[in-house]
Amino acid sequence: MDIGVPHEQPEQAPVAATPQSVERLVSLGHTVHVERGVGARARIPDDDYREAGADLVDAEAAWGCDVVLAAHTPSNRELGLMRHGATLISRLDPARRPGLLENLRACGLTALAVDAVPRLSRAQAMDVLSSQANLAGYRAVIEAAAHLGRPLGGQVTAAGKFAPARVYVIGAGVAGLAGIGAARSLGAVVRGTDVRPEVAEQVESMGASFVPLPAAQKESAAQEESRDGYATQMAADQAAAAAALYAEEAAQADVVITTAAVPGRRAPLLLGRKAIEGMRPGSVVIDMAAGTGGNTELTVPGRVVTTESGVAVVGFTDLASRLPLQSSLLYSQNLVNLLDLMTPAKDGTIVLDLDDEVIRTVTVCHAGEILWPPPPVSVSAAPSAADEPAAERPGELGEHGEHGEPGAAEEPDAQDRSRRRRVVLGLAATVLAAVLVLITPTAATSHYIVLALSIILGFHVISNVTPALHTPLMSVTNAISGIILLGAISQVGNADTRIAAVAFVAIVLATINVFGGFAVTHRMLAMFRKG
Repeated sequence: MDIGVPHEQPEQAPVAATPQSVERLVSLGHTVHVERGVGARARIPDDDYREAGADLVDAEAAWGCDVVLAAHTPSNRELGLMRHGATLISRLDPARRPGLLENLRACGLTALAVDAVPRLSRAQAMDVLSSQANLAGYRAVIEAAAHLGRPLGGQVTAAGKFAPARVYVIGAGVAGLAGIGAARSLGAVVRGTDVRPEVAEQVESMGASFVPLPAAQKESAAQEESRDGYATQMAADQAAAAAALYAEEAAQADVVITTAAVPGRRAPLLLGRKAIEGMRPGSVVIDMAAGTGGNTELTVPGRVVTTESGVAVVGFTDLASRLPLQSSLLYSQNLVNLLDLMTPAKDGTIVLDLDDEVIRTVTVCHAGEILWPPPPVSVSAAPSAADEPAAERPGELGEHGEHGEPGAAEEPDAQDRSRRRRVVLGLAATVLAAVLVLITPTAATSHYIVLALSIILGFHVISNVTPALHTPLMSVTNAISGIILLGAISQVGNADTRIAAVAFVAIVLATINVFGGFAVTHRMLAMFRKG
């Protein structure tokens, strides 16, 4: 099938195809037509496209192909260049552009919105929003450092020293975590907040401090994430409590990065004018939601607004595009992965399988019909009625009298097998111990009792150690050392000097192993925390 890649708008950097993606498309059996100069901003020469197997064409030919790949939302003029029945794959923002959907239907086009990919595990390779947000989060920190006018990291020199900058990130999604990682790598002291308390561990794993929301907010945290994996709009009282926290943290920060966005709706207001004016002179606010209305009262999309007190509010809407080559590589790869799914036979024939939940979700228009919004796709880990164990819902049986969900029946079976295995092993160990006691001379029987008690107490002591203090491997070795340690302690006072000497050596070696194991594990975990 003929695939066209037209020129992007001047302010758009991501290119819908790179030489690497062209090679993959050709391997799927497609013919790729690239408009001349399409990769100029990403510094990709036309010759690279030609060598990858693409044909260089003009704009009309690129828009006139069977399938058109684009990174921007096409204008009415560009839609007019497409043939009836063609397929458009691009970022369309269908939730906020109902007029565009009507134009697509009127033109007889099949349209796939790649910015509507559901957050399913198998769809991660097609998730345009996540791949671009990752770059945008990094670029946000770079822009913050440029406008702040000082290093983010602290320094100690012969002439004096200065403390590291304080960075506060609101929202610990893909963009927020990328920003946290970038700021930490530059030496800043980073704090982060999110409406989802479960992301605290992710924030802390990046080396930042997690700032929880007020208690009232925590109680409703389960409602803050929709079942499609995206955050939902907060209630008015929750937003007010959160706003007070944001203002308090912003007043102590040198850089504030806001990332809050709700799909299909205006970005929530997080920082009002008063909160921004309460920040330190020279501070910087990077509003990553400027393109959907902004998270601050002073945000102007595409511009930098400086208050009278000297606080800069940066409203750039093209943060990912400011890394043109990298954003193009990721975006084009997302499209290739989607086309790979839609080309099952790898023969250049695209199959629009609307029974596939990924394809159905991104398809917003087909056969003269608007298909937006799609059926809901649940990706939440929260249990629902449909997720309850089959045993708790009697009467729901499959065709052959078994539970319809095989996993629900298999899990109890696996647990039963594991329980039976433990019982059999316990009985076998008991029988073996009894046999050893019977065939062992009476004088040595007491040693078996010491061994049994050492095993029980050793495992009990080590198993009660906090799991965060040791790795699984180290926990096993420490348990074995615990057995040796307790057994040796019981024998160190033996009348036989040889046994006492051996017991003393065992105590020393086991102690070294236990404490050394904890020291090594602590060092390893500290390396990960530094990120």
